[in-house]
Amino acid sequence: MQHLLSVKDYSKAELEQILALAKQVKANPAKFADALKGKSVVTLFEKPSLRTRVTFDVGVNKLGGHAVYLDSQNGAMGSRESVQDFAANLSRWCDAIVARVYDHQTLVEMTKYATVPVINSLCNLYHPCQALADFLTISEHYDDLSKVHLAYLGDGNNVTHSLMLTGAILGTSVTAVCPRGHSIDAQVLKEAEALAAVSGARIRVTDSLDDIEGVDVVYTDTWVSMGDNTPLEQVRETFMPYQVNQALLDKTGAKQVLHCQPAHREWEITSEVMDGPASLILDQAENRMHAQNAVLLTLINRDTHS
Repeated sequence: MQHLLSVKDYSKAELEQILALAKQVKANPAKFADALKGKSVVTLFEKPSLRTRVTFDVGVNKLGGHAVYLDSQNGAMGSRESVQDFAANLSRWCDAIVARVYDHQTLVEMTKYATVPVINSLCNLYHPCQALADFLTISEHYDDLSKVHLAYLGDGNNVTHSLMLTGAILGTSVTAVCPRGHSIDAQVLKEAEALAAVSGARIRVTDSLDDIEGVDVVYTDTWVSMGDNTPLEQVRETFMPYQVNQALLDKTGAKQVLHCQPAHREWEITSEVMDGPASLILDQAENRMHAQNAVLLTLINRDTHS
């Protein structure tokens, strides 16, 4: 049984296969219209969502399968019913469980008792589906990911972690530029550096924008993560120097811009850049569906793309 809790559980070849399959699904949807025929996928949400919910729901439908949406009206998983019972019951009805949760340990617990694949659609530590969509988007513009330098600007969070781990495995150099006190998890950095030593990627964390001149792609995210009630105004002074704007693109030479959304326009990114020629943000949002479909096909129906 293979799950997707973090990209670090996958080899370079496996990630490349998922990205290649995602491109096939995107280019020729009719070929995969019955790939999950008769299959059902539960999508479980402890946290609110636009892109994750719609891309999984519509994506499963495009593959001929059935998606079942479960919200968190009963509270966090484990309160009304144990995670063990939740996972064991769902496994009797569905072919995969997609879960967007607050705590990574909920997913770890799930995998102990689920007899179907569990896919992490976001937790406090990782956002692997987002990172796969991001690298799918980048690979549509660069034939060789090992020659790409990606810079992430802002708060070190679950998205940053998955970007660094994915880049480290695929050989893409990733620099995280985070204000002091807002850097990434030290253990994740250590893991990314170990993976990069194998692939030849350069992994770096800094608080200086001077370290990303000549970068190819700039990536940003909201300054305050979902579930954190800190007002944006409160962190404005800390983060505003890291805003992605035209001056930053001119200074660094970055050709493309990514943002996982939801975006706070004129805060972490200006509308001029978000709606401008460098923006791949809507391609990136669309690619969530294609990357996730490739994951579903890989984990549920291994013979589909052979």
